[in-house]
Amino acid sequence: MRLHELKSPQGARAAKKRVGRGIGSGHGKTSTRGHKGQRARSGGGVRPGFEGGQMPLQRAVPKRGFTSIFKKQYNEVNVGRLNVFADGAEVTPELLKQAGLIKSLKDGVRILGSGDLEKSLSVKAQGFSKTAVAKIEAAGGKVEVI
Repeated sequence: MRLHELKSPQGARAAKKRVGRGIGSGHGKTSTRGHKGQRARSGGGVRPGFEGGQMPLQRAVPKRGFTSIFKKQYNEVNVGRLNVFADGAEVTPELLKQAGLIKSLKDGVRILGSGDLEKSLSVKAQGFSKTAVAKIEAAGGKVEVI
């Protein structure tokens, strides 16, 4: 069997409804729109989220706080995941991306202290937690804030 030989099972594909093709079709005259009313008109209908004049949900739910437009988005990498690098390597955000530990660079990388580090590494990143610094230096490595 080949891909072009595959067929849908009987009744799986319904024919497109053709409206406005005469009274004998069953979908003629008003073309399934009913008589009068907002949805019967050309271009009629309501915008997404409109609830018929009832107070819309996005207005009814109380608003709290704000979102800072200056907030930094950091990639977080735990110390335990740095064991994939060779002993004595210099770990940079670009190297972390190549190794697949982060997807994109965003505003930088922050190293967190979860896990154990068994290799001596020189790590360069935008931020470090206190426990991450302690574990890297305890393993004989260096920490540098970019």
